[in-house]
Amino acid sequence: MNEFYKKILKNNVTVLFEKRQSPVVSISINVNAGGGFETEKEKGMHHVIEHLLFKGTKTRTKKDIANTIEKKGGILNGFTSEETTSFWLKMPARHFDTGFGVLADTFLNPKFEKSEFDREKSVIAEEIKLYNDNPTFYVLHKIKEMLYKKPFGLSLAGTVEGVRGLGRQHIMQKYKNDFKNKVVVSVVGRANFENIYNFVGKFPKCSPNVINKKFGIINRELFERRKSMDQAHFIFGYHCPEQGSEKRYFYDLILTYLAGGMSSVLHNEIREKRGLAYAIRPDIDRERNFGFSTIYVGAEKEKVKKIREIILKSFNGLKKIRQKDFNETKEQLIGLRKLAEEDSGSVMHTLMFEEFGKNAEEYYKFDERIGTIRLKDVQNFKLKNFSTFSLLPE
Repeated sequence: MNEFYKKILKNNVTVLFEKRQSPVVSISINVNAGGGFETEKEKGMHHVIEHLLFKGTKTRTKKDIANTIEKKGGILNGFTSEETTSFWLKMPARHFDTGFGVLADTFLNPKFEKSEFDREKSVIAEEIKLYNDNPTFYVLHKIKEMLYKKPFGLSLAGTVEGVRGLGRQHIMQKYKNDFKNKVVVSVVGRANFENIYNFVGKFPKCSPNVINKKFGIINRELFERRKSMDQAHFIFGYHCPEQGSEKRYFYDLILTYLAGGMSSVLHNEIREKRGLAYAIRPDIDRERNFGFSTIYVGAEKEKVKKIREIILKSFNGLKKIRQKDFNETKEQLIGLRKLAEEDSGSVMHTLMFEEFGKNAEEYYKFDERIGTIRLKDVQNFKLKNFSTFSLLPE
């Protein structure tokens, strides 16, 4: 059993630490700031800030940052979500001090050089084009527009025109304001408990509170047509409980039973029995203030209507789920969690999201929570509202 520690320091930074004996450590610094809190005109700002923090500090160039981590066998990266901006690394544990020092420097002391700012805006514009050109990514972005009102419903990466129009001073002010929000440091691997606190204790004071916000919920169905495509891309989405809710486990079980892998209902109904599609992919996106699940299917455009019918029928079919299938889905969820636990990086991120959602200790109650789900509740479940988006070839 791995040891877990949690401590809130005097500067209000929360430290999460799962101690392991393996010679690897994963470290992340995370702030409660993301695309979901931006106005429509600001869309993409936190994503731009995430990129810029790797482009140089007051004492390190971007080359220094990358070389210091990668030449010691480490991986350095970051991501922006709706409610979190995260900076993380994974490297041999013997280089913990070096890794944490670099990560903290990028988080606390970005330089925001004008040349890097101008260059990175162009890079991000190309990233947005890449997502827009890729039908699978595109429909994942569009389904959020079908589920939530603006500005939350918009892509957190923003638009090409919007990102290119962002000003450096506005970005710097956004960083100054929002990176004082709640900060969580998550560490998983071989490290020293006190050593982590010594690093984090030097961080400036942050807010003790996590942001609570309501996002406008909608439901609608829409389609677009695009040239030079052979396949239709269909995505089905519905709202589900947020990160801190215990009801989310119930929704996890339903999605896994319906679309989780080759043994799932929809894989068998859509692909194996009817040969309607190759790919059926489930996904869940949730944080403290929102949650939604999706089912993606790629197929010929003439088959989209039938696939939509099959998905709806599968939800109605939950009333007939057998005890055996119910028990096996529980076992599947618990087994998948055990596989994820092998990866210190995965655990590092999940602990952080649990802490921002409600409480990091919830991570260690997964088996217990799955065990409390009742068959009759699944059988009585009714999908009240849903959204769809179809990208169809002309």
